[in-house]
Amino acid sequence: MSVLGWLLPVLAVVVVLGGLFLVATANRLDRLHIRTDAGWAALDAALARRAVVARAVAVVLGSPGLRTAAERAETAPRAEREAAENELTLQLGRVDRAGLPAELAEELTDAEHRVVIARRVHNDAVRDTLRLRRRRKVRYFRLAGTAPLPEYFEFAEPEV
Repeated sequence: MSVLGWLLPVLAVVVVLGGLFLVATANRLDRLHIRTDAGWAALDAALARRAVVARAVAVVLGSPGLRTAAERAETAPRAEREAAENELTLQLGRVDRAGLPAELAEELTDAEHRVVIARRVHNDAVRDTLRLRRRRKVRYFRLAGTAPLPEYFEFAEPEV
């Protein structure tokens, strides 16, 4: 058999295996983007719950500043959300939990714990997605398609 007779099948196998490898990488990247979106949805829900509890705390304490911070955090667009959530975290940090009814204090503590966990899950998903998107094969073959780059969500963690 000639060299060409051996080279073509070997080349075909390499192309097929390379294609399968790229498809597997694209599928992994898609799953990571889905995980990032799910992490953001969970974080958004946890932040919304915390804002509702903060408004309840504001009513009990008669604190218009806390109520305003909670409403601003709830209605802020994504680009301004971190700053609004930081302000709410600082306002909640000043609240004397001993002056609250026990159920409301527990609800606030639970809501803050859930926000911390959801933020960590979301940021872990973003980290993993960005790590894969930085690889050369993903960039060269444009495996990310038109998906936007995910962004970390950073704000001051409450003292819980």
